[in-house]
Amino acid sequence: MKSFSKLLDTFDEGIFKVLTDKRIELENKGKIIYDLYVGTPDFEPDIKIKRALSDSCLISDDYKYSLRIIPELKEEFIKYYQNRFNVSLNSFEISMCNGTQEGMCHIGMCLCDKDDYCLLPDPGYPAFKSSAILAGANIHYYPLLEENDFMPRLDLIDEEILKKTKYVIISYPSNPTGGVITKERYMEIISLAKKYDFIIINDNAYSDIVYDGFQSFSFLELPGAKDVGVEFYSLSKSFNTTGARISFLIGNEKIVKAFEKLRSQYDFGMFIPIQRAAIEALKLDRNIVLKQQAIYEERRNALCDGLNSIGWKVKKPNGTMFVFAKIPSEYNDSMDFSMALLNKANVLVTPGIAFGPLGDKYVRFALVKDKDELLKIVDVIKNANIIKRSC
Repeated sequence: MKSFSKLLDTFDEGIFKVLTDKRIELENKGKIIYDLYVGTPDFEPDIKIKRALSDSCLISDDYKYSLRIIPELKEEFIKYYQNRFNVSLNSFEISMCNGTQEGMCHIGMCLCDKDDYCLLPDPGYPAFKSSAILAGANIHYYPLLEENDFMPRLDLIDEEILKKTKYVIISYPSNPTGGVITKERYMEIISLAKKYDFIIINDNAYSDIVYDGFQSFSFLELPGAKDVGVEFYSLSKSFNTTGARISFLIGNEKIVKAFEKLRSQYDFGMFIPIQRAAIEALKLDRNIVLKQQAIYEERRNALCDGLNSIGWKVKKPNGTMFVFAKIPSEYNDSMDFSMALLNKANVLVTPGIAFGPLGDKYVRFALVKDKDELLKIVDVIKNANIIKRSC
């Protein structure tokens, strides 16, 4: 058999597959694993979402190729974004994809020729890197540092890099750091995009999970945003539909059109029952989402306060369903420490190195257990004697 594509050699094996395999191995040995590594909400989708999906599944015509966003969904999404973010959209500024991860992995191909440059966050979600690799782009990382509240400073990047940059990915609230961004900082990035003629791709997956009174926003609210960029908006976290893979690309009409042209080469549109479920999600009372946000905040407080009480100094994130915890100083790196948590306490978290070199002094907890379960996990970690009181 001839060798496979060299492109495959540029990808690391997905960290979540590696951790899942490890979890299954330990569970097969009879161990109870406290699973906090994957960001899949443990809340149920609203019954209206479920009914819309199941009802549509009984309609024979809904099994045909959709080939487009059905008109009712596009209309509902336009109303939703106007009400939620005060962003006006027309029908040519909206496209769909099967989850932001898929969309993000493909969009670089619309924007880049081989050896163009893109700017990616470090630490950042692994799909951002995949997007650049699939496009054949050169990657320049911009650092997200705790001392800067995990906000980007693109103004510090060498001007020669900015001149060659085709696109930059920004993602706030940030996975994995839990950081948020101010409108003022975003306006600085929009100004740089206009000056150096690069495109902004904003990942807005966690806008409904923010804490301490912070008001999240859409990048497209800001003056000039549509001139230079687009935004991915997902229903996964807000409406607990991660497996349904419902995401939208919205913003600059030319970029959206290019994205749709690429999708037409490998896709025949999203399954209609899923689109009908999305319609019902967008119609839900906003108080349902806000109540869920408050529960996430309770969980964040329980986990962070609990870890601090046993001597592990952890800062509370401002957003997302994750806690990005700096590892104790006596451990060499995130993989070393995460394996200690797993082997000694049966607690499974994501090592920060999965998100880039600057993540290697952190591990990521997903807030996917209720408050009491998280407090129990804190006790398990305490009793495993992994944390020294001096750390």
